[in-house]
Amino acid sequence: MQNFRNYYAILGVPKEATTEEIKQAYRKLARQYHPDLNPGDKVAEEKFKDLGEAYEVLFDASKRTQYDQFSRFWNQSGFQGVASRAKAWGSRNGRGEDEADFGQYRDFNSFVDQLLSRQAAGSTIPTDEEVYRPKTTKTAYTVSRPSPRNAEARLTVPIDKAYTGGRERVRLEDGRSLEVNMPPGMLSGQRIRLKGQGIAGGDLYLTIDVPPHPFFRLEGFDIFCQIPVTPTEAVLGGAIEIPTLDGLVKMMIPAGVRSGQRLRLGGKGYPTEDDRGDQIVEIQIVTPKDLTPQERELYEKLRQIEAFDPREHLLD
Repeated sequence: MQNFRNYYAILGVPKEATTEEIKQAYRKLARQYHPDLNPGDKVAEEKFKDLGEAYEVLFDASKRTQYDQFSRFWNQSGFQGVASRAKAWGSRNGRGEDEADFGQYRDFNSFVDQLLSRQAAGSTIPTDEEVYRPKTTKTAYTVSRPSPRNAEARLTVPIDKAYTGGRERVRLEDGRSLEVNMPPGMLSGQRIRLKGQGIAGGDLYLTIDVPPHPFFRLEGFDIFCQIPVTPTEAVLGGAIEIPTLDGLVKMMIPAGVRSGQRLRLGGKGYPTEDDRGDQIVEIQIVTPKDLTPQERELYEKLRQIEAFDPREHLLD
C-alpha cells in the first residue's frame, strides 16, 4: 500500500506548527516555485502543485484533523471523500474515533468497504465523481467535491488606471495569478465581486486601494490639481495646457487671476452613475528665480511705470 504524502515535510514545518506558521511557510515557498517565476521548469511546477495540495489540507482545521488521524491512508484513492464519515462509523461500533483499529483490515479497500458498506455498481463507465478501486471489479463510490469558498484580495492601482479600468493582474494567497477585467471609476475601499474566481468555484472579492497621486487628488467625484502660472500669465491671462485624466486640454486663464483662485473644467472628473465630475484647477502664481539680463531689464522698466500698489490700503 502506497505511503501517504508528508504534507508537513513538503511545507517544511513541524507537526505542531500553528496555522499562521503554515501560512507563512506556504507563501514563502509558493513565491519561490511559482510557475510565473520559473517558466518551463517542470520540477518547480510539480513542487508548486505539491505546496498547494499540502496547504489546502493543513490550513483547513477539519482536513488537518482528518489527515493527522488517518494519515497512513490519506493518499489512497477515494479516502478524502469518506474520511469525514469515519467518526460516525466508529461511534456506531461502540468505538471512539481515537480507538479505531485499522490493523484489522488487510488493505485500504477493505477498510472503505466496511466503512461505506457499499455494493458493486456493475460495469458502468465512471462519471467525474466516480472512482474505481484498483485491481478489483468496477465498483464505484462517490467522492465529495471541495465546497466552494469565497476569497479576499487587495488590488492597488494608480488613479489613472482606476479611472479607466481595464485588464489587471491579481496574485492570490493560494499562489494563483489571475488577469481580471476591472470596471472604470474605481475608488479606494471599493469591493468588487468576481463570480467564480474564488476557491473551488466560490467568488473572489477584491478591495481596491488607490494610493495618493503627486498631481491629482480625488475630492468626491471631482479631480483636484494645482497649476503653476507665471506672473505674466496671471496678469494677461490666456490659454494654457492643463493635464487631465483624459490627457492635455487647453484652458483659458482670465486676466488678473489670483494665486489660490480655483477654476473649473466641466466634465473632466471621475465618472458617476449618470455623468462625470469636474476637474478643479487651483492657480499658483510662481515667480522666476533666475532671470536673464533682458528679463531683468524689462522687469525694472515695468517697476518704474506700473501704477498698481497692492499695499496702499493696508492702514485704511
